[in-house]
Amino acid sequence: MLDRGLWITWYGLPDAERDAYLAWLHGKFMPKMLKKPGVLWGAHYASRVQPVHAGGAPRLRHTDDPAVPAGNGYILIFGGRSAHAFANLTRRKLEPQLAPEDRKMLALRIGERINIVSEEDREAGPAARKREGKYTLAPCIQLGSFNAGSADEDEILDWYANWRLPSMARLPGCLGIRKLNSVSGWAKHAVLYEFESLAARDQYFPTHENARPEMAAWTDALVRKLIHAPGSPNVATRLWPPVKATARKKKR
Repeated sequence: MLDRGLWITWYGLPDAERDAYLAWLHGKFMPKMLKKPGVLWGAHYASRVQPVHAGGAPRLRHTDDPAVPAGNGYILIFGGRSAHAFANLTRRKLEPQLAPEDRKMLALRIGERINIVSEEDREAGPAARKREGKYTLAPCIQLGSFNAGSADEDEILDWYANWRLPSMARLPGCLGIRKLNSVSGWAKHAVLYEFESLAARDQYFPTHENARPEMAAWTDALVRKLIHAPGSPNVATRLWPPVKATARKKKR
């Protein structure tokens, strides 16, 4: 059984409520959601603070639409058999069923942004065998969410199919990559990269195109046309389920 649908929530938290919220999310809410029909797994991540761009025009463009929520500190992801596994779990349907404690904790989220997405394609990476369980997402992810902007949709399709996914199949430390399309939410496109550790991601991903300058030029031209969600792409490390001790050792 494949997990072809993802329910992704980006949001921030007030510092004073963080510990209570995380205890509730990991101990109560996520286990409850994992019992829902069609939901196969859940994972929760803390985003890494991205370095400030220095000098020149930044390559990535982000939406300036104030109607797009800008929360980015945490990323909650549930995987399902398909996007339809989440049809009855949208906030509109779920909130009336929740206990007062659940509603109180959900109300703590700042700048909550949600996308429900369906998988377009996936590619396994060289580190795929290091996955901790059948569906467990990696200790480190990179998650981009964006609209085409001035790019041609066919070129986006071409680039992912003929360059980015195949290149991740060869990248050391990469467990895999999934290209995703939106069922609901602001971003039409999303891409989820999985890495065995943050260190592996930082070591191998930034320079993976160096040996193919023609492909690096294609990437540069394309990504400058896209319009990303606030903070995208997010690089994040897993909070829940806890990273196994063996994985933590390899990360050091």
